[in-house]
Parts: sequence; C-alpha cells; structure tokens
Amino acid sequence: MVRAITLIRSDSLSDVAEYAYAATAPAESRLIFLAGACPLNDDGSTAAIGDYPGQAAKAVENMQAALAAAGASLQDVISTRVLVASARQEDLVAAWKVVRDAFGDHDVPSTLMGVTVLGYNDQLVEIEAVAAVLDS
Repeated sequence: MVRAITLIRSDSLSDVAEYAYAATAPAESRLIFLAGACPLNDDGSTAAIGDYPGQAAKAVENMQAALAAAGASLQDVISTRVLVASARQEDLVAAWKVVRDAFGDHDVPSTLMGVTVLGYNDQLVEIEAVAAVLDS
C-alpha cells in the first residue's frame, strides 16, 4: 500500500531520539486530526488505574479504533503528542515505551510531555495524533 507520509531525518541532529524529526504529506492527501486518545473502556470507565504503561496501551488501542473509523492505521500517523500526568521522567518514559513499541519501525515525529492533570478521573495518559492518507 502506498502511504501518504514521508518521515524525515537529519544527519545534523542527534540520533538519540527514537523518532523522525519531521514528516511531510503531499497536497493531495486527506489529513485526519484525532481527538486525544484516552485510556477509556467501552463503558466510559478509566482503564488501568495507576498504571502508566497500561493506560498508554489502552490509549493506543482506542487511537487505532479512531484511525480505523477514519480509514487509516498507525502507519498513516504523521505526528503524535503523548501527554502524561506526572512530573516524574520515569513515568513519562514508561508510557512512551508502550507508544513507541506500538508504532514499530514507523517512528513518527513525537512530543512527550508531562502535564499536571488530564480530563478524566484517574487518567494518566492521552495521545494526540494527526494522520494523512491518500484516497483511492
């Protein structure tokens, strides 16, 4: 399948980051802007209370469902922002590892941020994303 996005790396920037530094999509692509994917169960309750990796996994699962409804997949994501309700770097990294692993070789430009609070009771993780697809 032909993908709309191109991931861009730079030899003049550190290769320590586990993601591309930029991405592009051609003018003819359809952009998909996702609401923040939250770690919510079907009944609206928060999944994996107190568990950063568990909430990240549920948020990824919900993001995949939203992408599928829009005719896309993780491979069509052009950028992400991972929000983690913690001031502890190890909590951010624990959530990030789950998100990063879900994307595999598709290492989209990403931002990982610690925030003070998120919108749902007991919510620790939220993932914002933008995707681009070529309509057939």
